Amino acid sequence: MQRIIIVGGGAAGLMAAYSAAQNGGKVTILEKMATIGRKLLITGKGRCNITNCADIKTIIKNMPGNGTFLYSALNAFDSNDVISFMNEYGVETKVERGNRVFPVSDKASDVVHAFSKALTSSGVIVKTGTTVKRLQVNDYTVVGVVTEDGEEYPADAVIVTTGGASYPGTGSSGDGYRIAKGLGHTITTLKPSLVPLEVDEAWVKDLQGLSLRNVTASVFCESKKVAEEFGEMLFTHYGLSGPIILSLSKKVAEQLNKNMEVMLSINLKPALTVEALDQRIQRDFGKFSRKQFKNALNELLPAKLIDTFIDLSFIDPEKAVNQITKKERQRMIELFTNLTFTITKTRPISEAIVTAGGIDIKEINPKTMESKIVSKLYFAGEVIDIDGFTGGYNLQAAFSTGHVAGYHAANN
Repeated sequence: MQRIIIVGGGAAGLMAAYSAAQNGGKVTILEKMATIGRKLLITGKGRCNITNCADIKTIIKNMPGNGTFLYSALNAFDSNDVISFMNEYGVETKVERGNRVFPVSDKASDVVHAFSKALTSSGVIVKTGTTVKRLQVNDYTVVGVVTEDGEEYPADAVIVTTGGASYPGTGSSGDGYRIAKGLGHTITTLKPSLVPLEVDEAWVKDLQGLSLRNVTASVFCESKKVAEEFGEMLFTHYGLSGPIILSLSKKVAEQLNKNMEVMLSINLKPALTVEALDQRIQRDFGKFSRKQFKNALNELLPAKLIDTFIDLSFIDPEKAVNQITKKERQRMIELFTNLTFTITKTRPISEAIVTAGGIDIKEINPKTMESKIVSKLYFAGEVIDIDGFTGGYNLQAAFSTGHVAGYHAANN
């Protein structure tokens, strides 16, 4: 029976442990936090977007950070397998917009509980409050781990699933990078991915808490459009957040790292052409012809956005709408279709949902997740240089790589 040590009890580690145990391994998880699955509990705003039930090609397309590396892993363990696992251990699932899969209960805690049941029934030992200091290697083969307390755990295989450098409060503080680098692995540049953005415009704080749906956000670098997303976003006291902003953040970070000027434009009415929008404005103004400008925008804008919109339009808020000129309407249309922000920086990597960068994929066998440098050493999840958009793609990557690593660690 293979003695397998899993370093880290997050999504990838839990699936790796289950997979290894199901394949006959004697498995121990070493987790430095007091409980397992800490980051799982906060994913999807506490609802846990377990996976995405799109086809493999679509999942890879939504993993801009080395998605093709996952081809074999996704074929070995796809979203249907994740859903089957959840169902087997008591979590019913549902599919929402964009093929995103959630527990019917909307409780991430149910997902963690399912893993606890699965590991217990499979005989996996879980040791919490245990930090791994280093791996023991003999003749380029891993033979065990040593904890911060000096305790030694002999192993026939070790799977490192320590996560990235985001949300360090959940335990993912970059330990795996240190361990891997110490064994000769290359760590690519770590950057925040799926992270909110800070803007230069001070008036954004007046919009704090406002959520917009069905808008388009476009990123411009040196006046050239480099990315665009449609969907939902959120204003914060420092700038912009929400699903489409998070999805654009990696591209923004790349441009900022090149010291480029980055602008983000929001189209509040992407379903309307300029002509149709002008007609809509004229229709509303015709209906409210005697109203003041400040009181005639309720059907065009969320209430919280109206004062800011008026300020930016330079139109007298007391002006009767039947006195609004064509030139003033054009200024309104420009604001509706091109509400522009200057991006100053991303929020810190500690606030990112996902870390871009990690252990270089060229040094990992994509079919087994085994290190090409140290035999019997495996990696899975966010510690690897892979990352995706929001929508369940990152968790699917964690589960797929975890499953593959566990299977091969037990069968090698």
